[in-house]
Amino acid sequence: MSILSACGGGGSSGGSSVPPTAPTPPFGALSHVIVIVQENRSFDNVFRGFPGADTVSSGMTSTGQTVPLHPISLVTNYDLGHGHNNFVTEYDNGKLDAFDLETWGPAKATPSPPPYVAYAYVPEQEVDPYWQMARQYTVADRMFQSNTGPSYPAHQYIIAGQSMLADENPLLPKTGGTTAQRSGWGCDNPPGTTVAVLKPNGSDGTGFFPCVDYQTLGDLMDTKGVSWAYYAPYIDYPLGGYIWSAYDPIRHIRLGSDWKTNVLSPQTNVLLDISKGKLRDVSWVAPSALRSDHARGNDGSGPSWVATIVNAVGHSAYWKNTAIIVTWDDWGGWYDHVPPPKVDAMGLGFRVPLLVVSPYARHGYVSHNQHEFGSIIRFIEERFQLGSLSTRDAISDDLSDCFDFTQTVATFQKIVAPPLQPDSASARRVSPDDDSE
Repeated sequence: MSILSACGGGGSSGGSSVPPTAPTPPFGALSHVIVIVQENRSFDNVFRGFPGADTVSSGMTSTGQTVPLHPISLVTNYDLGHGHNNFVTEYDNGKLDAFDLETWGPAKATPSPPPYVAYAYVPEQEVDPYWQMARQYTVADRMFQSNTGPSYPAHQYIIAGQSMLADENPLLPKTGGTTAQRSGWGCDNPPGTTVAVLKPNGSDGTGFFPCVDYQTLGDLMDTKGVSWAYYAPYIDYPLGGYIWSAYDPIRHIRLGSDWKTNVLSPQTNVLLDISKGKLRDVSWVAPSALRSDHARGNDGSGPSWVATIVNAVGHSAYWKNTAIIVTWDDWGGWYDHVPPPKVDAMGLGFRVPLLVVSPYARHGYVSHNQHEFGSIIRFIEERFQLGSLSTRDAISDDLSDCFDFTQTVATFQKIVAPPLQPDSASARRVSPDDDSE
């Protein structure tokens, strides 16, 4: 039995609860894959009430009270805790009843967050471009974050299917007895920077300098001559470095030729490469802070940012052979009601949204199959015959149920979204991803 079938689950499309059976899909119909990684949203937070998806309108608290999910803007002046310890609290041994114990910051936020702040959803009109994509193509309601912590390890799982047990964001060394501050992500960090690792008892332990040498999907592609690019912003945080740039901690890439050739800043270069016909076979795209969907850091333009990339592909010659995969790196502290399966010490974490946009994506389909970041890796490995990293990809499905290669390639229908405004210079120099709060 294949891993895909072993994971179980059906789906919904046009009223059908089970997708049509088919042989292994001819992924060769796809020449390009774009993985867009947004920030910090759970499935219930973005897609509450989406037709055919598993969502709820209320949640249980640690005192046994049922509270309704309340609407909250995509733009907030506070952030929720979303480190590993926050996960442990909210998960509460699978009961998912302690989101009322969620922390938030900064303490000086004015006005203060509403009561039961984590039990919230973003109104459909604020994330309408995402809903348009979900209605036209495929949305998955069993996509789980691979790890149980914040962005740094999550992005490592997206490119490598592992994080070497790192489960938090990197910290600068303490100075003068003060609390350590969040740092950049990788080999650019000053000496003494460490990233915590998960101890056998489930707590954070003293970690290592975040500059490592495990294999990534980029290495497999280099070996096979498959072209790739990672589009990410440069953010001065706090000493100069790369946030949400997953290859920054990979020593042989950060200090090798791949960095200059394949890791491209600013992230808006992806739009230039699409327009100039220079899109690589595989691309990852990270957002700027304002366009990230990250609480206390975005300006509400994340849905438009994603729509701009999708529309650029849709109106280009790439449309007929491209799959665009949109996901969120972690749950951001927001309530979600589905207990994540446990596959190893590091995960799985809470649900995050997954969208598959392609002429070959199932139309109006809700996937109920179990997916994680390793599923994206496995899909790319199979399409380009890369072999396997033998990390989480080895136990993940390959997103097969999200595609139907018998479909005729239809004319692209534009995703309607508010126009993007240019990022300000100051916005490019600030990251909201301070998970110490």
